[in-house]
Amino acid sequence: MYPLTKPVRLSTNRVSAHTGLHPELVRRFAALGLIECAADETGRLWFPPETVARIARIQRLRSGLSLNYTSVGLVLDLLDRIRVLEAQARGSDRRWT
Repeated sequence: MYPLTKPVRLSTNRVSAHTGLHPELVRRFAALGLIECAADETGRLWFPPETVARIARIQRLRSGLSLNYTSVGLVLDLLDRIRVLEAQARGSDRRWT
């Protein structure tokens, strides 16, 4: 079976252009696990479209709270967990809607 369309993904240069970050910093974020990516058979990194919004969040945490990248990763993990728990609570408790 063949896919009808190409999956939406962004190259390192495209993410860099959308965020204003140097491509090497985008790669570093990926290496630190702050953003998700996949490598193709040539080693090129590809990012999901939501990467641009995640990098904006990283930049706000870094500049607004003066967090280092390790702390930013921890805060992002906690925010993701909170989002999941809130979604679960909304599903089991109608008072949240």
